[in-house]
Amino acid sequence: MSSNVRVRFAPSPTGPLHIGGIRTALFNYLFAKKNNGAFILRIEDTDQNRYVEGAEQYIIDALNWCGLHFDEGPTKEADFGPYRQSERKSLYKVYAEQLIESGHAYYAFDTAESLDFHRKDHEAKGKTFIYNWHNRLKLVNSLSLSKEQTNDKLNNGEHYVIRFKTPQNQLLELNDIIRGNIKIDTNILDDKVLFKSDRMPTYHLANIVDDHLMEISHVIRGEEWLPSLALHQQLYDAFGWKAPEFAHLPLIMKPVGKGKLSKRDGDKLGFPVFPLSWNESKGYKEAGYFPEAVINFLSLLGWNPGTDQEIFSLNELIQSFDLHRVNKAGARFDPDKTKWYNQHYLQNKSDSELAELYMPTLIQKLGLDGEKLNTKTVEKVVSLIKERASFVNEFWDLSDYFFLPPSIYGVKAVKKQWKENTGELMNDVLQLIEPIKTYASENIENTIKEWITTNELPFGKVMAPLRLAIVGDLKGPHLFDIMEIIGKEQSISRIQKAINVLN
Repeated sequence: MSSNVRVRFAPSPTGPLHIGGIRTALFNYLFAKKNNGAFILRIEDTDQNRYVEGAEQYIIDALNWCGLHFDEGPTKEADFGPYRQSERKSLYKVYAEQLIESGHAYYAFDTAESLDFHRKDHEAKGKTFIYNWHNRLKLVNSLSLSKEQTNDKLNNGEHYVIRFKTPQNQLLELNDIIRGNIKIDTNILDDKVLFKSDRMPTYHLANIVDDHLMEISHVIRGEEWLPSLALHQQLYDAFGWKAPEFAHLPLIMKPVGKGKLSKRDGDKLGFPVFPLSWNESKGYKEAGYFPEAVINFLSLLGWNPGTDQEIFSLNELIQSFDLHRVNKAGARFDPDKTKWYNQHYLQNKSDSELAELYMPTLIQKLGLDGEKLNTKTVEKVVSLIKERASFVNEFWDLSDYFFLPPSIYGVKAVKKQWKENTGELMNDVLQLIEPIKTYASENIENTIKEWITTNELPFGKVMAPLRLAIVGDLKGPHLFDIMEIIGKEQSISRIQKAINVLN
């Protein structure tokens, strides 16, 4: 494919970006990069009533966090800008009037009350009111009025909208890269509003004009826009422009049952649906996910690489991506699989990277003592606990005992493991470890195990209570590795405390 591939991600700043929006942006990004093309961010803010302060910046921050850096957009102006529709609004009226002149659109002066009356009247008769060829000549518009009457209304400043004049008795043949050929009877389509009474274009007109002026080659968007495809194709034809190629992506479905994934599903089942936090809703970033894990699991929601490969770097995705391998059917969202991806990426990070990510938590939990921590010590701790974690934010619960002595002891463990003579055995262990000069895991282990064997003691009788004394419960990695990291002084102190408290 030639390098004149230009795609756009065009969200509305009406709230936070849903994870489905990120998936749409991702597929656009992958297609652009695969074909040495441009990935453009366009903010579709023509609906000023629904505009939400901060939403545009959220969209930009979310794309950047995911590593989907756009080539052109509101903060990267280029030859095809501006990239906010509200800054382009002077353009659209010209094109709307061009359609009126060519006979493809018309002025409609119907009031909201009049249209509401027609809707209710149709409902009462068991019908659906559609503004189109069937009744347009009975309504108040420039098709039913004379030229003079129309001009009078315009000159008097009467409110109007501009509607597209859908042709009658035509069979539209549309093509979609993912869905193949689609046939639509124009008689069932309504005459959509292109230009509103507030002098702003509707999505349909602004979208087509901008895609044409920005030389968009491929429109890759969600399935919910499929019903608009007929109008969009007709608008291209009416202007005499070459339409881009269209690809409508499948929906991301709920984890259980049917229907589109929503914020409510996330709230109910306890997983994020936004890339970054928004108000009370936690995002993937704040929940501890790595952006590369989010991109990896999203890429396989609706796209099939044709192999069994499940782990892809962004570069590998770019090389492998093909729109023809995107499925028509919706893709079920699996929260457990998202955790599996994050765990994979966590396990593959170096101990030094993970230690760096863990340090802010340690400083917060330990105060100034956290700042005094030796980075190498934290790296050792991370290396011992990371295989049990899916997220860095789980590290503290898995390793707090490396940094703080136990303040309480597991009730069940004490009941089961701390017997009448356990205190004496632990005193013996103290005598064994005090003389060890090189306090290293292997030396501690050899010394204690040799003593257990010589005295023909059951291993569990010593090892379980020793772990209880060091950790506070029967959990954690190799006990002697823990003892090496906390050091001899701390080991002795913890064993003495356990003897005093548990005897």
